[in-house]
Amino acid sequence: MRAVARAQRLADKRLLMSYERADGYVTIDAKVIASFARGCIRLSALAVVHCSSEQTICSRHEGENDLSTQFIFNEDQEQFRDNLARFLADKSPTTEVRAQMVDARGYDPAVWSLLNQQLGLSGIAIAEQYGGAGFGPQELAIACEEMGRSLYCGPYFASAVCAAHALSATGGEVHKQQWLPRIASGDLIACLAITERAPMWSDEDIQTTATSSANGKYQLSGTKHYVIDAQVAEVVFVAATEVDGSVALFAADTAADGLTVTPVQSMDATRKLNTVTLANTPAERLGTADLPSLMDYVVVALSNEMVGGAQTLLQSALDYTQLRFQFGRSIASFQAIKHRLADLLLEVELAKSAAYQAAYCLTVNEDVREHASLAKAAASEAYVHVASECIQLHGGIGFTWENDTHLWFKRAKSSEVLFGTPAAHRERMLHAITHGATAKARIG
Repeated sequence: MRAVARAQRLADKRLLMSYERADGYVTIDAKVIASFARGCIRLSALAVVHCSSEQTICSRHEGENDLSTQFIFNEDQEQFRDNLARFLADKSPTTEVRAQMVDARGYDPAVWSLLNQQLGLSGIAIAEQYGGAGFGPQELAIACEEMGRSLYCGPYFASAVCAAHALSATGGEVHKQQWLPRIASGDLIACLAITERAPMWSDEDIQTTATSSANGKYQLSGTKHYVIDAQVAEVVFVAATEVDGSVALFAADTAADGLTVTPVQSMDATRKLNTVTLANTPAERLGTADLPSLMDYVVVALSNEMVGGAQTLLQSALDYTQLRFQFGRSIASFQAIKHRLADLLLEVELAKSAAYQAAYCLTVNEDVREHASLAKAAASEAYVHVASECIQLHGGIGFTWENDTHLWFKRAKSSEVLFGTPAAHRERMLHAITHGATAKARIG
């Protein structure tokens, strides 16, 4: 317990220092930001330490009332995690990951079919009335974390996370009945095309236009960048600006006239990115889009995926340093190595706590935006840092193609900037804290 207390004091000090340095042009007392960050991270971090599904964790901050939180994963959720982890360990080893990196499709249809037939994974966050399991963001966070841990190559994030939620949040009943059951079963792969010039989703960035035609259909014209898994999708949900200036979501068949999918060569070959070009492409209108809320959901899922990858790299670094001997002893016994590994553990646990807390806030629909962006910033930096340190701790072999460390390193670098950099999300978090629905109650 003394070590836990020391780690917590160090975490509080680092949080306070980091937020006192953050974005000096924001006119708000840094201690208010540090207090918020300390509260939302420390409680869930303690919940991770005390792994009891029934225990309530309490903590008191200076000048505040008692705060409490509940450990968010129950026995059923942990069993779900174990089943998924075993499946991915069997079906998504690094040999399979390397094979999908050079495959133009980027996934194995046989494994994708088993993933949905045996585990029903694509439908876990889809309502039961549309063929899903009816679970929520917490179960989705578990799935994303385990996929990030194994570096699963498949259209799960694009179809079951991004597209399914966008359709559920935006589409009408007819459209939901049309596509959600097929997405839930894995028979239909869909993708979401929003990003144009800026990585952060906002109405101001949408230059793609939608014009109505005589038959009630719409025609889309524009270019979307960094569309995940569009190369295997059958339908793409596109954000476009209507004549009145509002932004809506439209559904277009990837085989429709005027729609072109161009693969983008990126650092991370485990996640296929594409440019989607639309030239008077026929489409159906789903409904008015709330892009910031869609981004909240997506970055929470991505944050948990990054946490899973960071944990794999940390374990890899620990295993290798225990295996490697120098001067007649394991290098893991050297004080300098111990310190580096301890720092990495602390950083990963803080990022994990932020990601879990964001999933919980999404479940109860409270303070979602600030927690989502906090989780994205924390997980991005932790993932990249752990990936870099893991390579260093492996020594010369860490730089070779044969060693698997670089696979997670590339995923870490690509995920760091996907949907916005850590600095951009810190600014987004600060804006949500100071201007959000609960800003007045929090700051006064």
